[in-house]
Amino acid sequence: MATSTPLDRIRNFAVIAHIDHGKSTLSDRMIQTTGALTAREMKEQVLDNMDIERERGITIKAQTVRLEYPADDGHTYILNLIDTPGHVDFAYEVSRSLSACEGSLLVVDASQGVEAQTLANVYQAIEHNHEIVPVLNKVDLPAADVDRVKAQIEDVIGLDASDAILTSAKTGLGIHEVLEAIVTRLPPPKGDADAPLKALLVDAWYDAYLGVIVLVRIIDGHMRPGQRVKLMNAGAVYGIDKLGVFRPKAVDVASLGPGEIGFFTAQIKDVSDAAVGDTITDERKPTAAALPGFREVQPVVFCGLFPVDAAQFEDLRAAVSRLRLNDASFTYEMETSAALGFGFRCGFLGLLHLEIIQERLSREFNLDLIATAPSVVYKIKLAHGGDVIELHNPADMPDPMKIESISEPWIKATIFTPDDYLGAVIKLCQDRRGQQRELSYVGNRAMVVYDLPLNEVVFDFYDRLKSVSKGYASFDYALEAYRVGDLVKMSVLVNAEPVDALSMLVHRDRAEARGRGIVEKMKELIPPHMFQIPVQAAIGGRIVARETVRALRKDVTAKCYGGDATRKKKLLEKQKEGKKRMRQFGKVEIPQEAFIAALKMDAD
Repeated sequence: MATSTPLDRIRNFAVIAHIDHGKSTLSDRMIQTTGALTAREMKEQVLDNMDIERERGITIKAQTVRLEYPADDGHTYILNLIDTPGHVDFAYEVSRSLSACEGSLLVVDASQGVEAQTLANVYQAIEHNHEIVPVLNKVDLPAADVDRVKAQIEDVIGLDASDAILTSAKTGLGIHEVLEAIVTRLPPPKGDADAPLKALLVDAWYDAYLGVIVLVRIIDGHMRPGQRVKLMNAGAVYGIDKLGVFRPKAVDVASLGPGEIGFFTAQIKDVSDAAVGDTITDERKPTAAALPGFREVQPVVFCGLFPVDAAQFEDLRAAVSRLRLNDASFTYEMETSAALGFGFRCGFLGLLHLEIIQERLSREFNLDLIATAPSVVYKIKLAHGGDVIELHNPADMPDPMKIESISEPWIKATIFTPDDYLGAVIKLCQDRRGQQRELSYVGNRAMVVYDLPLNEVVFDFYDRLKSVSKGYASFDYALEAYRVGDLVKMSVLVNAEPVDALSMLVHRDRAEARGRGIVEKMKELIPPHMFQIPVQAAIGGRIVARETVRALRKDVTAKCYGGDATRKKKLLEKQKEGKKRMRQFGKVEIPQEAFIAALKMDAD
């Protein structure tokens, strides 16, 4: 059945916006209006199918749904809607989704106006040559100011907002106008039905029953069940078992043609074969050239993840490989630690991403994990022989006497910020050992380029940048080179025992401040025990900061009524001896939250 939907009756579009501007609710209303789900099947944020998304009220994974819309011109159109995340940590999901579409609905909150991710997502959409339709949501709110927000869209983004659609996704106001605008203002896809099959692998995830499910956007040719297809980058060949579309429930179809978005299963066992951005073609009649694919994702934060119970290591290995398939921006490699055993060094796009991955590992795979402090890869030149070794984990650092120099990675950071926050952004970069390269203006926004040590960025730079710029600054970076720095290893000792999960490499000038910050944080987070617990930060044999967790005190003299004071003294002396012995042999329980909170510590 090669007769698929005519190209001029298909519209592929993404819904993009800042966090909480109403993307998922707008998607709900469109699904409801087109009758894709009955009133009984509808629920809020129907496309957010992870528990963690529903609880936090955020979208983490982009979701696709195929809608059939009978337009006012009498024709029925196929609308492929992709609901994208708004948080900066998941910008990679947005870029992948935009590659599969020709147009975007830009949702802007009529009370909040244009915000940081609105801007970042619009620039991504423009990069993908999208036609953009502005939609002002939440116009029913008392604080909504439509004229101000329209002016903002024109001034800040440079989009004509005179015919922006006014909606309230909550009440359903303006949804018909949105659907009409998709049909009339967004371009249809292009493609050649008679050419050899060429399809873009947009996403892939693991299903316990079907194995790997692959989401594809067909560019040219047709895809049918039984066809043998080749994944060009991986070089693997598979026979298609099942072909379908999401409405939003999975529905089988007989074929997919140019411009269509659907999924297939093909008994793909090895998750690494289904690399996002790969080109899929017919094995017998392959296409001449592969599609350009996606920009490689760049992890910003690295940390070690270790199972609390060493017997769970194989379960953790299986879990991270499955998550890697569901989330292409998450990277991992195996590592070992003296105190924590076997685990994985993982790369994340930010601390929210790290938190989400950790929570998914513990929820979906029932794993108890310990996370180490975030860090980057250092290069150490040894004094004898001049060999250079890579250091992934600060706990593995060799004896300082054997080290000639330590090099750290530096990045070229490009920051866009409104003029009002420029001073605060420059101060933040200077505090983080940054070296300014250039400063220029793009409209009413400043573009500042800095050389920064990646070590200073992974800690909490993103969060600090967002807070000093009230969320308006956007930040992008590229790894430049390794430079020699005056770096020292800082250990954290709890009850005189080093906690290697919290060891870190820091610049000598900032070691004391960082050490003081971390011990103060740990003092708040470690629950009191029956004995006093010293928490120290040390560089080599020198203690640079110390705090003490006070002991819980049992009132041993409660049963003494009156009488001679020596009896009470004797009991208190006995208690003191017991506490001393406890401190020698007692084990300090450091709760899991203490590790995560210590990572988020604001070093300033």
